[in-house]
Amino acid sequence: MTVEVLTSVGALGGLTFVLATMLVLANRRLHVEEDPRLDVVEEMLPHANCGACGFPGCRPFAEALVAREALPSKCTVGDAAGHARIAAFLGVDVGLEKKRVARLACAGGSNVARFRAHYDGPATCRAATLVAGGGKACFWGCLGHGDCADACTFDAIHMDPHDLPNVDEAACTACGDCVEVCPKDLFSIQPQDQRLWVACRSLAAGDEILDDCQVACTACGRCAMDAPNLVQMQGNLPVVAYAPSQTTREPIERCPTGAIVWMDAERGARRGTHARPVARRTALGDAPT
Repeated sequence: MTVEVLTSVGALGGLTFVLATMLVLANRRLHVEEDPRLDVVEEMLPHANCGACGFPGCRPFAEALVAREALPSKCTVGDAAGHARIAAFLGVDVGLEKKRVARLACAGGSNVARFRAHYDGPATCRAATLVAGGGKACFWGCLGHGDCADACTFDAIHMDPHDLPNVDEAACTACGDCVEVCPKDLFSIQPQDQRLWVACRSLAAGDEILDDCQVACTACGRCAMDAPNLVQMQGNLPVVAYAPSQTTREPIERCPTGAIVWMDAERGARRGTHARPVARRTALGDAPT
């Protein structure tokens, strides 16, 4: 019995020695020296790991910076001073990455849009959507439960008094969390300097939609008529052909509902001169059945 035990121990010891030797040899052959600048650059980053830069986290982004496969300005969370520090340390350009922000394709708050059914369940848009689309009269409209605001790591989305999300573009980092969480696909990431914006996703046409939402697009096509080089109608919605520079507000001026707006850098969404004013401050009420 003792001989069998010693034989087993010897066999295991020999196997352990062989495997350890193989690991040592593999480590020597496959080991890659890590650039010592990598840890320094990663420490300079904001550690948000939001993915807005296009990389899965700050460490992979730091690796891209050290390898000169990306420029510091691509980090939308960091500020200009932080970008400059990284650029100086690596001896690269800061870059001219345009700021991108999340934008909501809906303006139908409770003061202008109706519900056809009362939803009584978990107060989330995702849960409400599972029950007949959420109960809003406009099937495409924002449900107003604030999933996007809850998901925003940077506190850049707040619900207004009419249960509609407002994006603080100064705080927004374009991380895309709101895009992923919105069950109605109302959020998208857009360059901040693209000023024309269609604040509606309804695919219905005609003035009948105004019974459900007073600020919906009726597919009248006036915006496309007034600026055919910038706007085209597709599927009952205007689609903006974004140019490098937008200087005209002409497409918004004759919109009767304000469904297409101009995103002013300081004052936010601005409606055209022909848009019906929104004066109501209380809930519009349920849609007639």
